[in-house]
Amino acid sequence: MATAPPPHQPTLLTNTTSLLQTFTDFLTVAIHTILYSRTLYPPSAFISTRKYNFPVRQNRHPVVCAWINNAVSSVSTLLTKGSVRAIAVVVFNKDLEVMERYMFDMSKFPVVDPKEGLTDFEARRDREGQELPVGVSTVDIEEQLRATIRRLAYGAEKLGPLPEGCTYSLAVELRDEVDPPIGHPQPWVPSEPSLQTGEKTSERIGADLGGIKSTPLRLVEAGEFILEMWIEEGRAKLHDNGE
Repeated sequence: MATAPPPHQPTLLTNTTSLLQTFTDFLTVAIHTILYSRTLYPPSAFISTRKYNFPVRQNRHPVVCAWINNAVSSVSTLLTKGSVRAIAVVVFNKDLEVMERYMFDMSKFPVVDPKEGLTDFEARRDREGQELPVGVSTVDIEEQLRATIRRLAYGAEKLGPLPEGCTYSLAVELRDEVDPPIGHPQPWVPSEPSLQTGEKTSERIGADLGGIKSTPLRLVEAGEFILEMWIEEGRAKLHDNGE
């Protein structure tokens, strides 16, 4: 009699490096989703593919894909150092006024020394005191990320229209105790004063942070993987739409 195969064991993410890799993969998918849902490029510029067992759109222009991959790689470098509090995909009108911000709150992600990125997490216990397996199930994370992409696409498509000529950027908000990234070549430049955090030396500093209308998307909680997402709509956009 043939022996039945052992039950499938889900892959576990057991260290910070694997969590961050999972997040940066998700961030890449999310950026493509935003560009498609907000029609920042024509729909014909996208192909249909799948991620997390869910249909998603991906821009097929090599220059756009290279920009996204390079931007996410630069974010990954800061994430590895534990420097990032939040990430934002920012949409501007042709006058560089903030229309929308798509926020990824990273403040609850584990922060470890980069040399310890491959060190396994400590064991956790459930409410009954039973020791849990070290790590986070990829099945659990991907199920929640699939729901997040779905909510992101739906929420973005339901927003009011953007004016013609909009552009976008990827921005990071650093943790309070972190110095700004300095190096050569330098992929990062200071953001517009209206999007800068810290001490307010003029009325423009931080004026667009938080927007004037916010739409929550989802809180992802899977062990050490904790991510919150929401959409902010800026004053300039709501003013243009007569709201």
